[in-house]
Amino acid sequence: MRVGVPLAAASTVSAVLRRRTPAAPILSTKSSMPWNSAFTTIKEMVSVEKEIKKSKFVAIAGPVSGEQSAQLFLSQVRDPRATHNCWAYKVGDEHRCSDDGEPSGTAGKPMQSAISSSGLDRVMVVVIRYFGGIKLGTGGLVRAYGGVTSDCLKTAPTCLVKSKVQMGVEVTFDLIGLVYNQLQSCGAEDIKEDYDTGKDGTTMVSFKVDFDQVDKLEDAVKSNCRRDLVFYKSV
Repeated sequence: MRVGVPLAAASTVSAVLRRRTPAAPILSTKSSMPWNSAFTTIKEMVSVEKEIKKSKFVAIAGPVSGEQSAQLFLSQVRDPRATHNCWAYKVGDEHRCSDDGEPSGTAGKPMQSAISSSGLDRVMVVVIRYFGGIKLGTGGLVRAYGGVTSDCLKTAPTCLVKSKVQMGVEVTFDLIGLVYNQLQSCGAEDIKEDYDTGKDGTTMVSFKVDFDQVDKLEDAVKSNCRRDLVFYKSV
């Protein structure tokens, strides 16, 4: 018996995108990344629809930071009315996938291979299938799930995420302007001042900076301030 695609299927992705519930932070550098690493991930949730032999495949990709956020993402986008909600994700060296009732190795693994081939990290893809009544066979399923996953990731805007180093430097008031100029030129974030140093006319300037800017920033500050300043680091 031929099973028709549910009329509500076409609205699945738009409903998910309207909700826009945050999947998880893209990055948690303090605990999940080595202090001197970087990776490319996708900026936001994206989706692609494809019809293959009357079956509708809806691929939805989003950034995740670990198993907990992956499970949250899955709960947000899966459709209980669909025939299958297959998924795969990659977070560093952690790879997980599920065929969700499809023949073993025909959905989750090709999706996982597509993610690995993309060069992206901290990313999850869920492929929702609405069965159209025509069986695809194992080879057809592998091509369908792997292909729609790859197509979905190709449409996603990406960004390079670098681990951050927490730093601090103690400077006299007359040097604050020079220090701030160098911090801004190196893209430093979360800049704060602490005047409770126990020394008159002195403040501790703390900030975060990309790991590959640390040496450049130290050299620039010391050169412009013409002082042998001591930098404190926490990774």
